[in-house]
Amino acid sequence: MTLTNRDIVELTTWRRKLHQQPEISNEEEKTAKEVVDFLADTGPDKVLTGLGGHGVAAIYDSGKAGPTVLFRSELDALPIEELSGVPHSSRVPGKSHMCGHDGHTAILASLGRQLGRDRPASGRVVLMFQPAEETGNGAAGVVADPRFTEIAPDFAFSLHNLPGVPLGEVRVKTGVVNCASRGMRIVLEGKTAHSSMPETGTSPMLAISELMPALPALGSGTFADDDFSMVTVTHAAMGEAVYGIAPAHAEVWATLRTRRDERMANLCTAAEALVTKIAGQHGLSARWDYHEIFVASVNAPDAVEHLQRALDEEGVVHGEEALPMRASEDFGLFGHSASSAMFFLGAGERHPALHNPDYDFPDDLIPIGSKIFMRTARNLLG
Repeated sequence: MTLTNRDIVELTTWRRKLHQQPEISNEEEKTAKEVVDFLADTGPDKVLTGLGGHGVAAIYDSGKAGPTVLFRSELDALPIEELSGVPHSSRVPGKSHMCGHDGHTAILASLGRQLGRDRPASGRVVLMFQPAEETGNGAAGVVADPRFTEIAPDFAFSLHNLPGVPLGEVRVKTGVVNCASRGMRIVLEGKTAHSSMPETGTSPMLAISELMPALPALGSGTFADDDFSMVTVTHAAMGEAVYGIAPAHAEVWATLRTRRDERMANLCTAAEALVTKIAGQHGLSARWDYHEIFVASVNAPDAVEHLQRALDEEGVVHGEEALPMRASEDFGLFGHSASSAMFFLGAGERHPALHNPDYDFPDDLIPIGSKIFMRTARNLLG
């Protein structure tokens, strides 16, 4: 159940190779091929490619009855220019693995190495390398793929590294661990006019000036409450970049966030009613659509118990501090059809934050994440 020193060296080297060639959401074709090639000599019993885009599922089957246990990592990088200065920095301008998905992928590949040498005693393990986590459509695409029925899991587990938590410690709890969220794009349309006669047109200026504070005011509750909701305006634009035209068109983008999926429907209804009201007061037409939709990630009690048992048996310090998180994670969708849980693996108290240009995944986490997942798999399947 342990990695050899050679395994760790090779996994670290491979992780850094992935780091140098990042691909952002829905573009992970080369990264997916890297995974397939790296796992080839572990002899998976079946490999599914192109799942929900560029997803890869490697199956290690005992050939005996038992549960299907899925472990998931993410393939995608971010549209961020890397400034870490590490020797293995991104070679792709404007793109980088500033969330550590390269490290999560290496941890999952480490399971393939060990399962290739020693299959589970019962059931099967599915290593799910998922695309497009950052945009929220990756898990949805995988689950919607007709071939997902071939690997539909009884249990699903995932991890995410977490700067701010001591290196190698784990944070895990039952219940909500990541919020639901979605991006709302609001479009307002009026009528242009010459800037010397703005009264002859219909400008969205006053409407967006009212919307920008009114949308955040829809938030309610504190983060400790299940009724918590939050709206953050992230972008606004109006008219053309000229001096002679009073504008007709405007867009406001906002992120809606709740602890519970049920609360999200109410927040969307309130935001839509607000937009309709303000647009109508200013003689504008309005429309909206939603993007980057994440459901809440909710850890099932029995799945958390399996993780906690593995953590205790492997001597890994764990607690519930820092959970739940306001940030979203699309792993929650796997929990709609399986008993699922995600844990958070400390990247160091002073480590650069996720999505920051100076971040790099700590390679020391590869064997730690690997032993937690492997112990969980062996406890469930033998």
